[in-house]
Amino acid sequence: MSKEKQRREALLYHAKPQPGKIKVVPTKPYSTQRDLALAYSPGVAEPCLEIEKNKDDVYKYTAKGNIVAVISNGTAVLGLGNIGPEASKPVMEGKSLLFKIFADIDGIDIELDTEDVDKFIETVKTIAPTFGGINLEDIKAPEAFEIERRLKEELDIPVMHDDQHGTAIISAAALLNALELTNQKIDEVKIVVSGAGAAAVSCTKLYKAFGAKAENIVMLDSKGVIRSDRENLSDEKREFATDRKIDTLEEAMKDSDVFIGLSIANIVTPKMLKSMAEDPIVFAMANPNPEIAYDLALKTRKDVIMATGRSDHPNQVNNVLGFPFIFRGALDVRATKINEEMKMAAVRALADLTRESVPEQVNIAYDTTRLAFGKEYIIPKPFDPRLITTIPPAVAKAAMESGVAKFPIQDWEKYEEELYQRSGNDNKVVRLMHNRAKLNPKRIVFAEAELLDVLKAAQIVHDEGIAIPILLGHKETIEKLKKELDFDAEVPIMDPRADETSEMRTKYALKLWEIRKRKGETKYSARVNMGKRNYFGAMMLQEGDADGMISGYSRAYPRVLRPVFEVLGRAKGVKNASTVNIMITERGPLFLADTSINIDPNAEELAEIAQMTANVAKTFGFSPVMAMLSYANFGSSSHPHAQKVREAVKILHERNPELIVDGEIQTDFALSQELCNNNFPFSKISGKKVNTLIFPNLESANITYKLLKGLHEADSIGPIMVGLPRAAHIIQLGASVDEMVNMAAVAVIDAQEREKRRKARMESEA
Repeated sequence: MSKEKQRREALLYHAKPQPGKIKVVPTKPYSTQRDLALAYSPGVAEPCLEIEKNKDDVYKYTAKGNIVAVISNGTAVLGLGNIGPEASKPVMEGKSLLFKIFADIDGIDIELDTEDVDKFIETVKTIAPTFGGINLEDIKAPEAFEIERRLKEELDIPVMHDDQHGTAIISAAALLNALELTNQKIDEVKIVVSGAGAAAVSCTKLYKAFGAKAENIVMLDSKGVIRSDRENLSDEKREFATDRKIDTLEEAMKDSDVFIGLSIANIVTPKMLKSMAEDPIVFAMANPNPEIAYDLALKTRKDVIMATGRSDHPNQVNNVLGFPFIFRGALDVRATKINEEMKMAAVRALADLTRESVPEQVNIAYDTTRLAFGKEYIIPKPFDPRLITTIPPAVAKAAMESGVAKFPIQDWEKYEEELYQRSGNDNKVVRLMHNRAKLNPKRIVFAEAELLDVLKAAQIVHDEGIAIPILLGHKETIEKLKKELDFDAEVPIMDPRADETSEMRTKYALKLWEIRKRKGETKYSARVNMGKRNYFGAMMLQEGDADGMISGYSRAYPRVLRPVFEVLGRAKGVKNASTVNIMITERGPLFLADTSINIDPNAEELAEIAQMTANVAKTFGFSPVMAMLSYANFGSSSHPHAQKVREAVKILHERNPELIVDGEIQTDFALSQELCNNNFPFSKISGKKVNTLIFPNLESANITYKLLKGLHEADSIGPIMVGLPRAAHIIQLGASVDEMVNMAAVAVIDAQEREKRRKARMESEA
């Protein structure tokens, strides 16, 4: 993607459909006069009076305990420098968004128009009663040190400057694990720190807290090695001044064990890396380009353990592993501060988590057979669902043990369940999906590429590395639209009716005739059909000239479905193909089937739909808990409509006893654990959170998913086609660009899974 195009997209993202990235929504009913009288006057006076009697009741009656202020004066924003408070606001909104999606904390961004330390501190102290915690952000050093120190001393709520401590906590966990792998002790290793800003100072202090010796540390700033004989050193730099008579990074690197980079790109040369001791540990965390490129470092030293700040390499030092969960734990025990004990607890929890077995959901997200503690896995991945149930409890316990918790947790099992429920991990499906697709992008046919929105989707999947698009349609029209979109990448464009595809068209027509010559297809009709994009695209999949296909934006579903079925047929052992929609709801993702194909499936067909839907859930890293829906509950009706669902459940229980599935059951009982437990404790889904709904007919499934999408603004991924031998997926008429991008990612993942199965079969046969 060109820089100019990236610039335009970023501006559009922040401006539309409404400016900014966050908003405030009510958490209480407000539809009646009674509701409003309780929300405001006169009812609001009652909690006010209670809080007046006991100030701590503000946590009981208001949202204070779940609100963190994200505060900056814009003096050190990303790599942009001192750009001012207004210009820093998009970053602070972004930080607030991360607080919400990773830990369900309401972040409120506040930008202060002052570089005066006293004014900054006084302003924060004045507004502090509003918040449960203060996250300081993008404040230049050395002022950042004093601001944080004084606010921690003078406020009774958690305060943390994430630029300092976030990187320190994550890198310290990675360092402990790297030392474990190399059988080294932190109090013996020689450490070189390139950079002397807020993050570098905080990192080095934390390493010392874990045992690193001052005499083994060399820190450098823009002037070179920070030596004790240098003049005009700040207090922060003086702590790390060395007595060694060295001046340069090259000298410092010789025989060192650990390099910590928080400076600028490409300052570490292969020669420097070679001069380090055996099994060197290199954390090159300058962003976006590290102090030494990852590939160059591994080429130079096979024994190096490498971490960077980038997501496209192993061992990303990413602050999102820390700050949401640290504040979550601190808020939940109403800690008066975030102290060293709490930070060190977070470090240990992160380090320990890395050494545990990795959930299959994480392996799936990163398209790996099995992540395991080792040189390429020394810190957890951001998509690890265990972070929310591991880091906050560790931080909360440390706060309690160190005496800064005002609201100790009594029931830790209940607390962990609450964390999981509020975590939002279930709603990371789209990010997981895109990330997984990018690891091994496949060739995806866009059969309607002459249409602007379809071409926009193809452009996004290309630019984001999700897929390799193949565009079908009139070449001149597509080229013209590409220019309008500034889509300048060289991607295949194929017109099924053009002379240049004549040879392919003839070959495909003969193949189609061979497939369907006993089903009414003639050679002439096959040639005619191969001039149609959906037939042509499906045959590209059949012949291995593409890996997946997306179509259906401009035509009714049955019209697109027919050529796909005629060319590809059904997968081996499948009687009826079906479709699944993943609905991204507030309670997590729901897998709904069959939403698009089978009008009135019988019991056998329902059982097959359920089995294939379970496989879809597993593909996306979820353990299916399935409800077979009906208007009746467990035999309460003898009508054939209820009986067929009951029979489907019986089939599933006999053939797939490992599946967690039950019914027939009404939707409200399926979705409410309390209702199900109280009324049907015998059920296989009793006490479990249902995430998969199998509907008795097409009407109910299709209407339900579109109601969720239309009334509740639930995002929909689908319809995902199951039961075909190739990765062909038909989108709904008029699907949005985002929906098409998501379905392209689905097609890529589908193709990836098929490739894995083929390789496994070949290996087993060999």
